[in-house]
Amino acid sequence: MPRFAVILAAAGKSSRFRDKHYKKPFAPLDNRAVWLHSAEKFLARKDVEQVLIAVADEDLAWFQEKFAANLMILGVEVVRGGATRAATVRSALEHVRESVEFIGVHDAARPCLAESWLDEIFSAAVKHGAAIPAIPVAETLKRVDASGQVVETVSRDRLWRAQTPQVFRADWLKEAHARGVDRDATDDAALVEAVGHPIHVVEGSPLNIKITTRTDLTLAAALLKMLPKPKLDRPAHPFADDLWR
Repeated sequence: MPRFAVILAAAGKSSRFRDKHYKKPFAPLDNRAVWLHSAEKFLARKDVEQVLIAVADEDLAWFQEKFAANLMILGVEVVRGGATRAATVRSALEHVRESVEFIGVHDAARPCLAESWLDEIFSAAVKHGAAIPAIPVAETLKRVDASGQVVETVSRDRLWRAQTPQVFRADWLKEAHARGVDRDATDDAALVEAVGHPIHVVEGSPLNIKITTRTDLTLAAALLKMLPKPKLDRPAHPFADDLWR
């Protein structure tokens, strides 16, 4: 069985979330934090031997205190994030075990995951070396200038919207971050592409939303109830009962 590690990226600014109490990965959703919903799907997998969460330096002490019980029970490792997405993942890579063959990178603020989706993405990564979920663009696309005027209509042919988790051979992902061709890349697939490795696309789901605004929490709460149920022989990882005491 291939061995996987998963990095949960949770070091962003959450500037559009506009909550004075929480950044979006740490906000309560259905009685536990958003990031815990994301983490539990990976913790329940037998092929995942390490889960890390990368948190901004400014949140590190608070996070470790707030979620101390969860981190201890679940065995999730906390690492210091960086100023950009690429810097955050690069920092987490330094803590990935040498025994790991594949590394998944997931937005901690994407809590609506189904076991069957992960099975498909992980299998595709093993087969092809790198795999990401994405969904075809269905809407008409417009390029707009700074004044708000449409400049052109962009063809949506063969355009896909990338999601996470994105899963890569460990050596490919480490190589991509070591070379740092585009340190401003907004996803890891762009870095891996830039060093010449192919990326296989698995069709994702519109249910796999990334929480950006507080309104998205309401939508995510409804979507959690719509997700395909896990297999009976693979129960979700148990959580402490006092998450929000």
